[in-house]
Amino acid sequence: MSELARRSPLSQALTVLATAAVLVHLVGLYRTAGPPSPSWFPQADKVEHVVGFGAPVFLILVARQWSGRAVGRPLTGRFAGVVVAIFGLHAVVSELIQHFFYVSRTGDPLDAVADSLGVALGSTLAWRVSQRRSEHSGSRPTGPRDAG
Repeated sequence: MSELARRSPLSQALTVLATAAVLVHLVGLYRTAGPPSPSWFPQADKVEHVVGFGAPVFLILVARQWSGRAVGRPLTGRFAGVVVAIFGLHAVVSELIQHFFYVSRTGDPLDAVADSLGVALGSTLAWRVSQRRSEHSGSRPTGPRDAG
């Protein structure tokens, strides 16, 4: 039986959602025009940055946890660390790209802080989901300290 056939419908749905979240994330960061005006409330764009980085990180990690367990490869701290590092680096790089390569946009250091907060919240929430799921299944949770 193929790996895909062994994955549950939930696992497959999470993978699709994670992919969609990354695509929305990239479109939001690299569209030529800035965010629509007026914003919902002062500094609303910071909330958008937290969600824009937190949601993909969370969905990638949860999707990997669900699909990996189905094929005997649970989520590891190494995988989570790579995802967090990539998105953490992207938080800074995306602001530099917006500042130096877009005429109609500017890089904002506070956006990078909000992005990083989103990465931290998304990974922490995914770890908590992993912990709860492990408590219910009786297996050991895989957290940020695991190297394998």
